Amino acid sequence: MTVDVEDYFQVSAFELYIAKSQWDILPHRVERNTQRILDIFEASDIKATFFTLGWVAERYPDLVRRIVKDGHELACHGYEHIRVTEQTPAQFREDVSKTKKILEALGGKEVKGYRAASYSIGAKNLWALDILQEEGFKYSSSIYPVKHDLYGMPDAPRFMYEPIDNQDFKEIPITTVKFGSNNLPCGGGGFFRFYPYAFSKWAFNRVNNKENQAGIFYFHPWEIDPEQPRQSGLSLKTQTRHYLNLHRMESRIKRLLTDFVWDTMENVFLSNS
Repeated sequence: MTVDVEDYFQVSAFELYIAKSQWDILPHRVERNTQRILDIFEASDIKATFFTLGWVAERYPDLVRRIVKDGHELACHGYEHIRVTEQTPAQFREDVSKTKKILEALGGKEVKGYRAASYSIGAKNLWALDILQEEGFKYSSSIYPVKHDLYGMPDAPRFMYEPIDNQDFKEIPITTVKFGSNNLPCGGGGFFRFYPYAFSKWAFNRVNNKENQAGIFYFHPWEIDPEQPRQSGLSLKTQTRHYLNLHRMESRIKRLLTDFVWDTMENVFLSNS
């Protein structure tokens, strides 16, 4: 179970509509929403991995401390949600190194995991994985083996693998289900809000029971917040992707927590490393 800790105005789909200079002026919802998620997990005795922006961590240090205190895994989501495709190798190294240090200073624990903004590591920038390994990360969850207009590397392995020769560094993709020759995304986010819940349950059962693999689910704090400020001037596609079924998300998450057994990325994938 994973959470990408970012606020509603930081999503890649809003880049053209909300300038970074507005981030500190806009109403912040990330602390309230993440605290709500922590309460839900606590009530269900679930441990999860929180891929957290350095920008959020600096402004809400007590939130970071609660994530660690509650027994969850703290992981890195970059500093301010810049896609890796928009960074040079030097910029990427500075970004992940800076954020790792911020999170470790606040949480008091080693940060082992990284997830790129918008799954923006793919065939053209695999150099990013080498940099992550060199900077002390143990795994990435950044390559989505699907066809998508914004991201994806459909030919990548569907399950955990070691992408760097002679290095114990792992890439752990978001869960997909095989449908013919295509991989269908079923690991969370907008797809989880779009599909009927029965499909997601079927897909995870198939991955668990037919393929004998652990599944990875992800969502964002803003996805359980139907009362978040609405942005004007958005394209129909962006409106649909961001706002569809937000009012159903919390209840669906609670069903998912009941229907399956969940733990942190570290406990599931690194415990035997």
